[in-house]
Amino acid sequence: MTGLVILDRDGVINEDSDAYIKSLDEWRPLPRSIEAIARLSRAGWQVAIATNQSGIGRGYYDLTTLHDIHRHLTERVERAGGSIALITYCPHLPDDGCDCRKPKPGMIFEIQQSLGIASLEQSWMVGDSLRDIQAGQAAGCLTALVETGKGADTLAKLPRSIRPDWFCADLAEFADRLV
Repeated sequence: MTGLVILDRDGVINEDSDAYIKSLDEWRPLPRSIEAIARLSRAGWQVAIATNQSGIGRGYYDLTTLHDIHRHLTERVERAGGSIALITYCPHLPDDGCDCRKPKPGMIFEIQQSLGIASLEQSWMVGDSLRDIQAGQAAGCLTALVETGKGADTLAKLPRSIRPDWFCADLAEFADRLV
């Protein structure tokens, strides 16, 4: 294996919504994102997903719906010739005080442990929000901010103290650069 790439989901792989992605019908992949994941996988990168899903804690959808969305995503990537090694999610509300919700690095460490990754120094966290970048940096990952989803707004408001390693238009550009 070449290494590990951890992706945020909403805004990186699929369209984001301030009203939450509450059903499989509302889940729409961004252009070229599925192929980008497959390309990373075929190039030897393990691809994992770490996604905050407070819509569960808010009662907007249930775990069955979330698993259906993730099963559909995984099947799409497999049809494109790739694979997803692991999907982790945080179902908690922002004020619940859990260790998994980004910007905390708990999900990244869960992925590291589950996949038996010794060090995250050459691993990537790719996201569209400040909390994705903060989580990646807290875990010791390289980070990439994509401009899809909330990425353009994040870029405009990014504190000077937080600098991702890469800025990319979308997940496909990230894959192009990495591969």
